[in-house]
Amino acid sequence: MFIKEDNTYNDIREKSLLQWLEEMEQHEDIAVRGGVKLCREYMQYLKDRNQKLEEENELKNCYLKKMSRKRN
Repeated sequence: MFIKEDNTYNDIREKSLLQWLEEMEQHEDIAVRGGVKLCREYMQYLKDRNQKLEEENELKNCYLKKMSRKRN
C-alpha cells in the first residue's frame, strides 16, 4: 500500500511565491523585473533537477531490490 504524499503546504507556498512574482513583474525598476525572470528560470531548473534525482533514486532502489533478491 502506498499513501499519496500530502503536498498542500508546498502547493500553497509555491502559489504564494508565484503571486508575489507576478506583482514584482509590474515593478517600475527593471532590475526587479529581470530578477523575476531569473527566479522563475531557477525555480524551473530546481524542479527539473529534483525530478531527475527522484528518477535516479527510483532506479537505484529497483536495482538494490533485485540485488538483495539474488543474495537470498
